Amino acid sequence: MSKIKQALISVSDKNKLKLILGILKKFKIKIISSGGTYKEIKRLGYQCKEVSKFTNSSELLEGRVKTLHPKIHAGILNKRNNKSHKKQMVLNKYESIDLVIVNFYPFEKTLKKTKNKKKIIENIDIGGPTLVRSAAKNYSDVTVVTNIDQYSELIDELKKNKGSTSIEFRQKLSEEAFTETAYYDSAITNYFNSLSKNNFPKKKLIYGNLIEKLRYGENPHQKAAIYSYNKSLEIKQLHGKKLSYNNYNDLYSALSISKSLPKNTGTVIVKHANPCGVSIHKEKLGSYKKALGCDPISAYGGIVSCNFKINKKLAMEISEFFFEIIIGNGFEKEAIKILKKKKNIRIIDAYNLNINNFYNLISNFNTFLLQSPDNEVITKKNLKIVSKKKPNNKTLKNLIFAFNVCRNVKSNAIVLAKNETTVGIGSGQPSRLDSCKIAVEKMNKFKKINENNEIVAASDAFFPFVDGIEKLVQSGISAVIQPSGSIRDKEIIKFANQTNTILVFSNTRHFKH
Repeated sequence: MSKIKQALISVSDKNKLKLILGILKKFKIKIISSGGTYKEIKRLGYQCKEVSKFTNSSELLEGRVKTLHPKIHAGILNKRNNKSHKKQMVLNKYESIDLVIVNFYPFEKTLKKTKNKKKIIENIDIGGPTLVRSAAKNYSDVTVVTNIDQYSELIDELKKNKGSTSIEFRQKLSEEAFTETAYYDSAITNYFNSLSKNNFPKKKLIYGNLIEKLRYGENPHQKAAIYSYNKSLEIKQLHGKKLSYNNYNDLYSALSISKSLPKNTGTVIVKHANPCGVSIHKEKLGSYKKALGCDPISAYGGIVSCNFKINKKLAMEISEFFFEIIIGNGFEKEAIKILKKKKNIRIIDAYNLNINNFYNLISNFNTFLLQSPDNEVITKKNLKIVSKKKPNNKTLKNLIFAFNVCRNVKSNAIVLAKNETTVGIGSGQPSRLDSCKIAVEKMNKFKKINENNEIVAASDAFFPFVDGIEKLVQSGISAVIQPSGSIRDKEIIKFANQTNTILVFSNTRHFKH
């Protein structure tokens, strides 16, 4: 056990401070503090010695130097049972500090509030992390508290041990303290990486806040948790049981598509991280029905994501079908009431989610792959019409729609579309020809093609042989969009011209694995 006689408190977040002061007074623990924390302690009516009086050294450089003093750090770092340390402490008239309570300048909050570099730099805490690292290193004698959520733990520990703390408790808080300093430094490092646009530095720091431990991973024997760079997720769960690992994976797949569609028009249905129906339509109910009609069998038990506010009429329609998760950019009150009638259905509000500024990470075998997202807006500028037959504006819009959906389908990917609605999706096949066959089979199963139909096809990469595009044309497809780059591109163009098929090449490939 380690008896606490003197504490140093320096906190930016002064919430719940009174709780700590009360327990310290009860066990006659002296307090040292500075700046705003000192003033707050005095305002709350508790005794406290100012750091400058404790060290006999004034604060310097507009408060940049307050606690960076040998009397402070010797007080924290001295080994209580070391004769040499005891002797040096006596000779220098230094006192031990047994408890350090610190939380840092709000660097991340400052980043959200301003782009002013001077303000951001001034909110990089130096003294706080230094105090914490000193206390955490000497956890054999010193207790360190770095978060207001730990206050209740400290209070219970002091009450249980009559003003002392156990070595197990101090070691636990030391671990959390080093995590806190590492997280803080990671946030600062990533800020400077963003300034220099150095997205792939020699040493990459990944940091995050635990949102929750999940019941299990992809399978019951796997463990899993979800973390976020923010303190909370940018999506809000309004109803239903907790999300699983697979739920999150599917949910983000759905959002990556729906957030890329024109605002207030798009519906996406996803199953096992692959879209099984996507539609753009100004009328909300029409958008949903068209997306569901692409493949209602695969949609069963999936996720529906709408990039618009879900109203009562649509909620009634959705509730007639079995979905695991309903995502909207907001919900009308009546819509939520209707959807909540299903006890376990998850209702997610994704209005505040921004998918523009993120990097994708995959980790395996003690390595991780990091890449920028495939979220560039696809426009006419990205495309080249290579066939003799040219698309009109309607056809080109349909091709761009299909190609945008295609990049969010597991490769090899083929997407068939009509009037900016998918009618057949072939995904995740080692052979592109097999993906073509699956897409066509889906289309024929759920759609009837007549002379007035104009069905277009998108491929996430080039056709290496004519057989793939040949299968599509034989099935009634009149226009195809694909990336260029094959040594047989000329053969593909020749075939398109022979069959009077529109062929558009993209400058970019869109694999998704």
